[in-house]
Amino acid sequence: QVQLVESGGGLVQAGGSLRLSCANSGRTFSTYAMGWFRQVPGKEREFVAGISRSGGSTAYADSVKGRFTISKDNAKRTMYLQMNSLNPEDTAVYFCAARNSGYRGTSTSIKEYDYWGQGTQVTVSS
Repeated sequence: QVQLVESGGGLVQAGGSLRLSCANSGRTFSTYAMGWFRQVPGKEREFVAGISRSGGSTAYADSVKGRFTISKDNAKRTMYLQMNSLNPEDTAVYFCAARNSGYRGTSTSIKEYDYWGQGTQVTVSS
């Protein structure tokens, strides 16, 4: 079973940084292609960043490219999102997600992910 738990969210001023973590606490022996999504009230959940099962490939939304860095440590069963140069438009609930272990590559579509965390709030003040 896959059980994802996000942490690291909080309140930060514009221009600041946060590092989100997503830990898989389930009892599994598999690795997963994973991703980060975010959602604000009144809008659909949107893709932020993705990483392949091995961690060798990454993908980013244009809005965060150059500012955010996704990474993962399969041995620790943890994925990270380093967020720099934050602005108020980054304010959202950030969700960790994982694809079925049979898929190796990244995906920008929420429909391609099978497991989701509960979300962590990121608030950037102006």
